[in-house]
Amino acid sequence: MAKSTKDMFDPQKFLAKVGTGKAILTFRKNQLVFQQGDPADSVFYIQSGKVKLTVVSEQGKEAVVAILEPGQFFGEGCMNGHPLRMSTTAAMEDCVITSITRESMMSAIRDEPKFSQLFISYLLTRNSRIEEDLIDQLFNSSERRLARLLLLLANFGKEGSPQPISASINQETLAEMIGTTRSRVSYFMNKFRRLGLISYNGHIEVHNSLLSAVLHEKPVLRERD
Repeated sequence: MAKSTKDMFDPQKFLAKVGTGKAILTFRKNQLVFQQGDPADSVFYIQSGKVKLTVVSEQGKEAVVAILEPGQFFGEGCMNGHPLRMSTTAAMEDCVITSITRESMMSAIRDEPKFSQLFISYLLTRNSRIEEDLIDQLFNSSERRLARLLLLLANFGKEGSPQPISASINQETLAEMIGTTRSRVSYFMNKFRRLGLISYNGHIEVHNSLLSAVLHEKPVLRERD
């Protein structure tokens, strides 16, 4: 029996091709995708590369709220009626990104169950991560927050082997993500390296011993701010 058109729909192929309401964009390292306050009328999907989301307060203080990688969406606030971008997004390395208008996203979600499942799965995962980040900020020391962030950036807990953390994610970025100073991050990173929890080789290698220290709350991570 021939498969129906819906059965043959491939969300990844849909996102990788130019079409009605879709465009494939390339961004160089440090190039802005959009700025906080820009009109919000499209959702973006990362084909390759990494992007950084930052927010600036009314007092001018900047914070990194997320680092996103291939297979993740961003800019989805427009789907919820937000007329303006709530953050600034910049490429951390050369990127290929699919831009999808709000109308095309709504149509794909309505008409293609496989695409709807992919997008909803992303939203649920993102929501869980936001809740975990909030709990982390409220109850954990900056040292423990840094350890957790390094594990997340190295993809611990995901399928496949842990990955080295790109050199484009520097100590200033790490400090902004966990809400502390660069000097504190430098101190903790040197401590982690001295204890054999991480190593440097042009990038950051995170070892299983750091995961063990976090899971079992070893004394090296019990220091409070």
